[in-house]
Amino acid sequence: MGRAASSWDERDVRVRPNRRGTRPRTKDRPKHEDAVVGRVTAVDRGRWTTLVPAGDGLPERVVIAMRARELGRSPVVVGDRVAMVGDTSGQPDGLARIVRIEERATVLRRTADDTDPFERVIVANADQLVVVAAPADPEPRPRLIDRCLVAAYDAGMDPLLVLTKSDLASGEDFLAQYAPLNVPHVVTSVLTEGSEGLTELRRRLAGRVSVLVGHSGVGKSTLVNALCPDADRATGHVNDVTGRGRHTSTSALGLRLPAVDGLEIDGREIDSDDPDAPGWIIDTPGIRSFGLAHVQPDHIIRHFPELAEGADAGCPRGCTHDEPDCALDARVAAGHAGTGGEQRLDSLRRLLRARPGEDTH
Repeated sequence: MGRAASSWDERDVRVRPNRRGTRPRTKDRPKHEDAVVGRVTAVDRGRWTTLVPAGDGLPERVVIAMRARELGRSPVVVGDRVAMVGDTSGQPDGLARIVRIEERATVLRRTADDTDPFERVIVANADQLVVVAAPADPEPRPRLIDRCLVAAYDAGMDPLLVLTKSDLASGEDFLAQYAPLNVPHVVTSVLTEGSEGLTELRRRLAGRVSVLVGHSGVGKSTLVNALCPDADRATGHVNDVTGRGRHTSTSALGLRLPAVDGLEIDGREIDSDDPDAPGWIIDTPGIRSFGLAHVQPDHIIRHFPELAEGADAGCPRGCTHDEPDCALDARVAAGHAGTGGEQRLDSLRRLLRARPGEDTH
């Protein structure tokens, strides 16, 4: 004889256990309001090295962290400011979790080649791109340098050209190619403390976060070691047969520049109490190509204000600014771009032509 429906209650209900646990699912993520924020200085095999400033009774310290699952596939790169929870004491056996990437001021990107639609973030939160080249041993590669300048303009970073090994050959003809672009430059030869070139470079790096890029063999690692004697970056030599250098830096590394007595910015001595005042540099592995599939022409022309105004007023939508009927030619011919307008237009078009096709020389 069956039971009456009125005799059933909740004690008779059997709940099948959830194989994934009994915790209810939610799309709300923890806010981690107690997370500490640090700067990523290195990435190595699933571990991120960060520098956390002093605070809450703790000194400045290096914290090793792993990424939390909630970050998904968001890339965490050198220069990122990240929020961490867990063991942030900086003890040798400690391991924190990166739970959030703070908003980025700038992002330097590249693609594998000009047909690759996938962007790769190289460095975050840098405001200056230092392109290192040499007049000889190895020979300079203007096309690759042009690509680096395009990447800097696209990222909203200020470019700086550093010419090393000036004792081997004169770099005047090479630097003359970039004069219409108004790219500042520093020439170095013997990298000893107090030398004119190194002192000028320190002044231009002070108070900034600068990314160093350059193809193998130009002396970038030697330059880093001169700026940061404790960096101990491996250095190599140029192959006599191929004329190319060997990759000695294998991963990006953020380094805080040491304080130097008497260093001035705009005639004022830097604040000795601010550890970041001398600036930061981020050394990157030597490059042989720099894909720019992600860069749009309009991002480049913004850095030529005397030409950008004419492009907005006279060029049709979708104009590449490198066409026979481009309105910029008439504007420059009429003198609306200043006395150096023709050279500036030639330089703009040289940068625009650097986008298609990959430099392999």
